[in-house]
Amino acid sequence: MQHIGQLNVPTRGKGLYDITAQVARWVAERTDGTALLTLFCRHTSASLTVQENYDPDVIADIQTFFEHLVPENPRLYTHTLEGPDDMPAHIRTVLTGVNLSIPVDRGKLTLGTWQGIYLFEHRRAAHQRNVVIHLLAED
Repeated sequence: MQHIGQLNVPTRGKGLYDITAQVARWVAERTDGTALLTLFCRHTSASLTVQENYDPDVIADIQTFFEHLVPENPRLYTHTLEGPDDMPAHIRTVLTGVNLSIPVDRGKLTLGTWQGIYLFEHRRAAHQRNVVIHLLAED
């Protein structure tokens, strides 16, 4: 059996937004068996990642690292029409990706002890981000 839906994720600007609980709830409402979950972010300036959800310093360090790795410097880019944060956002999305696959066992995500699912917003302004969620289940 297959299920498909969408999660709307409001952001307040750059940062990692934990969507694990929303995803887990959606899955639990649809299966109590074995399945494969696919998440797909429908944007070119936001991405998805699985990351540690225990120590908030990890999230802060990742954000700081990306600011250094892909700086907002208009002299580096040709595409500057949408502002100095747009092209760096596209590059950060290329580096992190827009889809995830997560196995489901007995209706639960098989994430590790300290893992969470995050939407990674790469733009400064607040946005409404859309994540397509697809479940391919046995039952």
